[in-house]
Amino acid sequence: MKRHVLLLLGFIGVMGFSQNGNTDLTERYKDYREDQFYASVTYDLLNDKPSGISQNGFSAGFHFGVIRDMPINKRRNVAIGIGLGISGNSYNQKNILIQEVDNEVVFTAIDEDDYNVSKNKFETYLIEVPFEIRWRTSTATDYNFWRIYTGFKVGYLVQSIAKFKSDLGDVKISNSDRFEPLQYGLTLSAGYGTWNFHMYYGLNTIFDKESTFNGNALDTKAIKLGLMFYIL
Repeated sequence: MKRHVLLLLGFIGVMGFSQNGNTDLTERYKDYREDQFYASVTYDLLNDKPSGISQNGFSAGFHFGVIRDMPINKRRNVAIGIGLGISGNSYNQKNILIQEVDNEVVFTAIDEDDYNVSKNKFETYLIEVPFEIRWRTSTATDYNFWRIYTGFKVGYLVQSIAKFKSDLGDVKISNSDRFEPLQYGLTLSAGYGTWNFHMYYGLNTIFDKESTFNGNALDTKAIKLGLMFYIL
C-alpha cells in the first residue's frame, strides 16, 4: 500500500510539473515576438545610369531602426512588421559634376582625368518606414533560425549633400531640390542567425523629373546590397 501511495504522489508531481511547464511555454508564446531592432551596412549602387557616368570607390550605406513584430499565426513564426528607422547613403560617381549655375543645380559631364579629382560624391539621409512580411523557423526558446523577410520601404529625404573636390576648385551643395524627397523600393532580408543578406531595390528615381545629363533624363535609381543584423 505504501508503494502505491508513493507511486501516486510521484505521478501527480510529474503531471503537475508538466502542466506548469506547458503553462509557462504557453505564456511565453503568448508574448513571443522577434527582431525588434535592426542595423544594416550596404554597398550602394546607381542603377539605370546614363551613358558616361560610372561609380568608383566604395559607396556605403548605414541603416538603423526598430520594427514592431506582429505575429499572425498560432506558432508566431509568420508575422507582419512595420517600423521606423534612419538611413545614410553615400554614392561615389565619376565624370559628372553637380554644380549650381545661375541659381539652378545642373549635372555636367566632365573628364575627371583632366582635373585631378579627389572627391566626387553625393550623400542622402532619410527617415524610413519599412513594412515586412516575415517568415522564420524560430520558436520562443530558439534564437538561431532561418528567416526570409520581404517587404517595402518608404523613405523621406531630410538632407542631401553633393561634394566635389578637384583642381577646378571645391563645390558643395546642400539640400538641392533636384533630389526626389520621397524614396521607395522593395526589400529582402534572408539568412540564418546573425548573418543575413539584405537587398533594397529602388522603384523611383533619386533625382527629380527635371534633372538631365547630356540631354537625357537622369532616371538613376538605388540598389543597396549588404548585411542585415537583427537585435531582440
